[in-house]
Amino acid sequence: MHRILLREVIIDAPAGDIDAVTAFWSGALAATPHPVPGEPFVALRDASSLPHVATQDIGDDDVPRFHLDIETDDLEAEIARLEGLGATVRARYDDYAVMADPVGLLFCLLPPVSEEFATRAKMV
Repeated sequence: MHRILLREVIIDAPAGDIDAVTAFWSGALAATPHPVPGEPFVALRDASSLPHVATQDIGDDDVPRFHLDIETDDLEAEIARLEGLGATVRARYDDYAVMADPVGLLFCLLPPVSEEFATRAKMV
């Protein structure tokens, strides 16, 4: 058994559109944009939402999309569980994985970093 928690919704936008997308979603969710130093992310702080929300600059060659970040305290077990449900691994790194659901929608599996993990994660 291990724990999981949907941490964040990421709004992926090409570099040429990231400022407009960040401004739109900040306004739509009554949030304050905070760029994350050294990262392609802008945290949308105090958004009117249950999960955390951020925008991400995905460069010039990618299509805009949404993706989810899911925290887990056992990366290998969660990859295996989700593969059993029909997901596929798209990219694997030392401490996280990029996966796709059965229709190709992307999501990331990450180690726990949110303050909410200890109290809100569920055992699976």
